[in-house]
Amino acid sequence: MHTIRLMLLTLLILVLPAASFAQFGVAITIAPPALPVYTQPMAPADGYLWTPGYWAYGQEGYFWVPGTWVMAPEAGMLWTPGYWGWSGNAYAWNGGYWGSQVGFYGGVNYGFGYGGVGYQGGYWRNGAFNYNRSVNNVNVTSIHNVYNKTVINNTAYNHVSYNGGNGGTRSRPTAVEERAAHEHHTAATAAQSEHQQAAGRNHELLASVNHGRPSIAATAKPAEFSGKGVVAAREAGAPYRATESKPTTAAASHANENKPAENRASATRTNENKAGGNKAAASRTNENRAAENKAAATRSNENKAAENKAAAMRTHENKAAENKAAEKRAEQPNVARQQNESNKHPETHEQPPSRPTATASAHPAPHQQPAARPEAPPHAQSAPRAETAAHAQPAPRPAKEAPKPEDRPRKQ
Repeated sequence: MHTIRLMLLTLLILVLPAASFAQFGVAITIAPPALPVYTQPMAPADGYLWTPGYWAYGQEGYFWVPGTWVMAPEAGMLWTPGYWGWSGNAYAWNGGYWGSQVGFYGGVNYGFGYGGVGYQGGYWRNGAFNYNRSVNNVNVTSIHNVYNKTVINNTAYNHVSYNGGNGGTRSRPTAVEERAAHEHHTAATAAQSEHQQAAGRNHELLASVNHGRPSIAATAKPAEFSGKGVVAAREAGAPYRATESKPTTAAASHANENKPAENRASATRTNENKAGGNKAAASRTNENRAAENKAAATRSNENKAAENKAAAMRTHENKAAENKAAEKRAEQPNVARQQNESNKHPETHEQPPSRPTATASAHPAPHQQPAARPEAPPHAQSAPRAETAAHAQPAPRPAKEAPKPEDRPRKQ
């Protein structure tokens, strides 16, 4: 948990605006090491301003951020370095910023024009920066806007890197620095942020490794940690040791009072988060169940509809088959009956409606000439069926014999 907290605080240092650093930063009880002794590399070109090195704090403790030359965000802006300050119960980092004038930086003597109060390394005029050669390493053959002015540091804290606490500076902001603190500020540039991040990834820059004497104390340009522009520290500013400051009685009491409240607040947030998480999980579970039930119901309805449709189709098919079978069965007796009747009375179906007897009745033969009987076939033998097969042309039938004289009705 401690490591995570330090990671978050370090990240805030990198991303928060400079104005925010004056009120919030990393808070620890171990004082940073003394500032190392090193020389300034030569300015790479006109327009570059010096930003002094400082101790930052990371996951593995303090690490050195080398001093470097950077381009100002715009003409007329000066850099106010950040500093460590004791707040009564911990050390807090106050980040640097760009502004029209240099503000308070804890009375720390960073050197090279930053002697603890203000800046004596140069000034802006007509859009060009003028370098004080007494505190800046510049090439006069390529940079001509230079001057010489002796700088006297009226401070007894030559290498102390923090304000307040055990062994820190005792400086307080001047009226000018107070006004500068309330003016418009611009955060560190992207190049400066990248420079600090690169330093945080360099294992050799850890104070626990270099013991206050980093092998890369300064660079000619940001994040360039190799080459001729790199300068190593000549020596540590003081013997390296972890100096811890204890909270004052009032600060300790205030801290103890805050801990129960913080614990209660933390527990409340934890419970709220758990309740929110449980509620969200329950909501998702209910939604999933509702979706599953809906899908299951839909599938069930679809299956039922399909089964009903199939059953209806089978029923219709069975009924149609049964009806067809019943019709066939009903037709078979009729056909059989017709065949039987045809076999019993073939002349009924084969003889046309007109009968020769009608003609005989209309024109009776003379009594003395009856029709010859031998022409009529015996009753036992009917005409051959082959001759009566065609219905359209029935075979001629022999004429019936005329009624006998004794059978004719008598005239009344």
